[in-house]
Amino acid sequence: MRIKAPARILATALMLNLISTAVPAADRLADGFAIPPPDCRPWVYWFWLNGNITREGITLDLEAMKRVGIGGVLIMEVDQGAPLGPVPFASDMWRELFAHVLREAARLGLQVNMNNDAGWCGSGGPWVRPEHAMQKVVWSVTEVQGGQEFSGTLPQPPAVAGYYRDIAVLAFPTPSAFRIPDIAPKSALVRGDVMPGARSPEAPSDAMVRRDAIVDLTPNMAPDGSLRWNVPAGRWTILRLGHTPTGAMNAPSPDSGRGLEVDKLSKAALDAYWDGFLAKLVADSPDLVGRTFVATHIDSWETGSQNWTPLFREEFRRLRGYDPLLYLPIYAGYVVDSSEVSDRFLYDVRQTVSDLLLQNYAGHMRELARRHGMRLTIEAYGDTTVDNLAYAARADEPMAEFWSWTPYGAASTLPEMTGPAHFYGKTVVGAEAFTATDAEKWLGHPGNIKAMGDWAFSLGINRFVFHRYALQPWRDRRPGMSMGPWGLHYERTQTWWDQTVPWHRYLSRCQFLLRQGQPVVDILSIAPEGAARTFNPPSPLRLSGYKADP
Repeated sequence: MRIKAPARILATALMLNLISTAVPAADRLADGFAIPPPDCRPWVYWFWLNGNITREGITLDLEAMKRVGIGGVLIMEVDQGAPLGPVPFASDMWRELFAHVLREAARLGLQVNMNNDAGWCGSGGPWVRPEHAMQKVVWSVTEVQGGQEFSGTLPQPPAVAGYYRDIAVLAFPTPSAFRIPDIAPKSALVRGDVMPGARSPEAPSDAMVRRDAIVDLTPNMAPDGSLRWNVPAGRWTILRLGHTPTGAMNAPSPDSGRGLEVDKLSKAALDAYWDGFLAKLVADSPDLVGRTFVATHIDSWETGSQNWTPLFREEFRRLRGYDPLLYLPIYAGYVVDSSEVSDRFLYDVRQTVSDLLLQNYAGHMRELARRHGMRLTIEAYGDTTVDNLAYAARADEPMAEFWSWTPYGAASTLPEMTGPAHFYGKTVVGAEAFTATDAEKWLGHPGNIKAMGDWAFSLGINRFVFHRYALQPWRDRRPGMSMGPWGLHYERTQTWWDQTVPWHRYLSRCQFLLRQGQPVVDILSIAPEGAARTFNPPSPLRLSGYKADP
């Protein structure tokens, strides 16, 4: 076939363009492999122990990290057995030392991620007021005989931290003693894996509370709990419902940093929480925020669940499309209309808790961080009522964890975090790497952990954050400060510390290459709907070598 000259010119130009774009891509891979970018270097969890912090120790630690090819630090302050040091958490002295960290990190070309509170789990502190703390539904029951006027004071439900607010007062004909089993996990008070499609046993007919028989007495009760009501004939139950803090606190933090956990379902509470700590660190070093101070972090959830927030009723209406008022006795275990109806309401409660947590906690924390050019990292799993996969999606960088000395401990978190990262197009997936118990006792080293690291790489992890490096407040004490029973011992006091340069270069090269291209998996594994939702690939998939994403 004869090709005209213009067509030949066009074809040649297209071929040259393809060649010219392919070569730079290949060059970038080769160059990145030869000299990995600084962002691809491994990081460390840098644990500050109970106020034992010095300027000299900070500088020596950061210089030691830079010397061997560490790229950044994730700072947490904990109380794990070290004697109380001279620097209270978040005090003026502490903040000046944190600003010193940022200045030294900038000098050395390192990056800093600061945990959002003291301890390694949660979001809490002494600046969290009870009204901004995680809330739960509580109630008191008063039974009255009908056919007469009731005039009395309804007992206030139990209060935690001296704080209680009413939700509603509802009355209904007294049912039999049957109550919904396992109401705590079903009502999101604690995390529980409720089987999809599972149904509570059908309640006896005399245990049913008919919705059309429920009387809303909320306007009748005075602020002091007193109530006057002409009770219809029969035996009646008056249910006074309110909310109070769960009492959960951040842990394991120094006393100076311990306080109530913030309400994860309230954007207003999170704003106050941010202003109480992280906003101050941002204001102290504005020129380094987003450049050296690059992220804040939420670690694995270990502070329990909550099932209320002051705007829960309004948010429930918005998200679920109906008013929960007459279903509220279900929180106390009563069956409203039927077991099936009650189960459906409890499903909606759990889903609403999850939705609000994703929107007003993880999503809003990410928004607050991004306002300052920072990102949010999250270990998006633990003991609360949330869809872990959607929770991971709210992170700029989801993080998993894996343990050494308890081989492949927490292994299920790797696909649980890499799967959402793949689906939502997140390039970097971190891991709390090589965490160990006291059985490790300084026996770990790159030679006997490398195989486990390669395994984590094969499952999609591409940023190791070594657990852990304990801040060494002294110049030359060995083995120096440790973190109670927890390893891996990975700090400048190790005999092999200065020999880790090739190991860190290897990790940097792996992490660079693993961030290129597109992820490939073998199997799409269907995860159940609803909250709480955990993705744990079936054992045959884990053992067969196949990769599975939810």
